[in-house]
Amino acid sequence: MLKLFKKKEKTIAPNAVPKHIAFICDGNRRWAEARGLPPLMGHKAGIANFENLVDWYFKRGVTTITFFIFSTENWNRSKEEVDFLMDLFYTELKKNKKNALEKNLRYRVVGSRDRLPKKLAKMCDELEESSAENTGGTVAFALNYGGIDEIVDAANAAIAAGKPVTRETFETFMDTGDLLPVDLMVRTSNEIRISNFLLWKLAYAELMFVPEHWPELVKSPKIWQRTLDEFARRNRRFGGGKKADYSGKKKK
Repeated sequence: MLKLFKKKEKTIAPNAVPKHIAFICDGNRRWAEARGLPPLMGHKAGIANFENLVDWYFKRGVTTITFFIFSTENWNRSKEEVDFLMDLFYTELKKNKKNALEKNLRYRVVGSRDRLPKKLAKMCDELEESSAENTGGTVAFALNYGGIDEIVDAANAAIAAGKPVTRETFETFMDTGDLLPVDLMVRTSNEIRISNFLLWKLAYAELMFVPEHWPELVKSPKIWQRTLDEFARRNRRFGGGKKADYSGKKKK
C-alpha cells in the first residue's frame, strides 16, 4: 500500500538548538586518499555543498556558524598544498560575497591577514565590509587563525589602551569579540582535541567528535541532524546544577 503521507521531519525545541556551532573541518586529505584520489582533491570536496549546510542549520535556529579552515600551524604544510588552499579560499570567498547579498548573510574572517596573499586579504576585507549590515545569520571563517595568538594580541592591545579590562571589555580587543560564545563545537575525522581553536569562545561549549571526515559531513543532512540531537541531549549547567544535600539525612 502506498504511503499517503511523508514522514514528518524531526523537530527540536528552539531552546535546545545551539546558537553558535563551530566546526573543525578535518580529514580532507584522508578522505581523498581512502578513495585513491590526489590529497588536494579532498579540499575541493570539503567545500562542496557548503551553502546547503549553512542554510540547513540557519533554518533550524542556529544563528552563527564558524569553520576552522586554516590554522597558524598549517603553514608548515607543503608549498604546493598551501598555494592550492590560498587559491581555493579566494575563489570561495568571492562566491560567498555574492551569496551574502542574495541571502542577507553576514560574513566574518577571523585570524591574521599578515601572511595571506594580498588578493586574498583584500577579498576578506571586501567580504566583511559588504556584508556587515546583513541580518540573516553570521558565517565566520577562521583563516590563519590561532587561539593563543588571538588572546596574546588582545592582551597587548588592552595594555596599549592603558585601562584595566573586564571579561566583557577584554573581548572588544579580540578578533572574535563580536561573535557569540560557541555552544557546540564539532570536529570530524576522529580527532579528539581542539587544536588551538577559539579558546576564549569555547569556554563553555559542548564538544562533539565524529568519525566521519569533513567531506562526508558537509554533504550529509543525516549527520547535521545528529549534531543537533546530541546537543539537545546535553545537560548544560555552566558550573551550577542541582543543590546537594550535605546533611546526611535520608530523604523521606
